[in-house]
Amino acid sequence: MSAVVTVYVRPGCHLCDDALAALREVALGDPFTLRVVDIEGDDALHRRYLERIPVIALDGEEIADFVLDADDLRRRLRARAGAPGAR
Repeated sequence: MSAVVTVYVRPGCHLCDDALAALREVALGDPFTLRVVDIEGDDALHRRYLERIPVIALDGEEIADFVLDADDLRRRLRARAGAPGAR
């Protein structure tokens, strides 16, 4: 089963654009399902994430906000997959 990476974003957020680009780069070597959620469409998400976006979650666990640590995400994905070099 593929890991699911969810990124909470809003339009016009340059940090969100940067995170999405980094996520797409990571996915080239360590595939996962990418789910992009626009917080503008949900009042509860807007309140929860507005001051922290982008927020990145791996299989429901928040692992980063503002800036993605791509190497950390790769390690986490490989650990979930049981791949060598995961630690």
